[in-house]
Amino acid sequence: METRGAFNHVVLLLAATSLLATAASKDRCHSGDKAALLAVKAALGNPYHFASWTPDDPCCDWYDVDCDASTGRVVGLSVFQDANLTGTIPDAVAGLVHLQSLVWHHLPALSGPIPPAIAKLSNLSQLTISWTAVSGPVPSFLGALTKLTLLDLSFNSLTGAVPATLAALPSLSGINLSRNRLTGAIPPLLLSRSPDQAYLWLSHNNMSGAIPAGFAAVNFAHLDLSRNAFAGDASGLFGRGKELQYLDLSRNAFSFNLSVVGLPEQLYFMDVSHNAISGGIPAQVANLTNLQFFNVSYNRLCGAVPTGGHMGRFDLFSFQHNKCLCGTPLANPCN
Repeated sequence: METRGAFNHVVLLLAATSLLATAASKDRCHSGDKAALLAVKAALGNPYHFASWTPDDPCCDWYDVDCDASTGRVVGLSVFQDANLTGTIPDAVAGLVHLQSLVWHHLPALSGPIPPAIAKLSNLSQLTISWTAVSGPVPSFLGALTKLTLLDLSFNSLTGAVPATLAALPSLSGINLSRNRLTGAIPPLLLSRSPDQAYLWLSHNNMSGAIPAGFAAVNFAHLDLSRNAFAGDASGLFGRGKELQYLDLSRNAFSFNLSVVGLPEQLYFMDVSHNAISGGIPAQVANLTNLQFFNVSYNRLCGAVPTGGHMGRFDLFSFQHNKCLCGTPLANPCN
């Protein structure tokens, strides 16, 4: 009994020590981090959104702020969902030198360009600026963020080309630039250094040109190039052994022979509608057990629609408006 009592006493001591350490780390809010956050608040006009940001309270207790439990340094800042927050992204954010995650999301009155000060955040692994009125280019200085793994600049008013400097980032595996006004071609080596599965969203822009040849070697899990003006051969994206699960090439000007491609066996979504794709539909599509959405409409395909397997999941709208496709579920039978 004495042994058990001593053990319980030690456990209680350890738990109390852990709680004290956690509390101490929160109270140890770094003076430089607090000053930087208060400067961010002031630059945005001291809005109500930051009402909890008061000098008398530890900054690790403030709304939108995340601190490292052991060091007490600010590692995350997530400002989101406030239609009343106006202004531009403050340069003062550069004072958060240990920042790993920076999020500005669903702030429709946040405007201006992405500030060069962000390039000083050398520990940043996630940068999200989305659903805002931020404009100007996707800055080339983002190539200085060598620890970046995820870049989300979707649903903004960004213009110009995707900078080639992004291709040099060694850990970057996810890029979302959809719903902007971007132009130009995809940088040739984009995501070529991705250490794991790659994710790329470029939909709803005004981009053009061919798919980079290097994309054939990128381990994509999710690729959305829809609603642009891309053209040429996209067959290199396909292949039975690839880990691609989601592919949307719809509403471009791609032209290649679909008959000769192997479909990735993990595909659950494939939309290549509204292009100039020729050939026929590979019979393999009927055997893709995960495939839930399949659309090849508005192309130049010919031959019989495959039957059997899982083809019953797809209706007329998946195949309509092609050159000479035939068979169920289309109205014209095959001769």
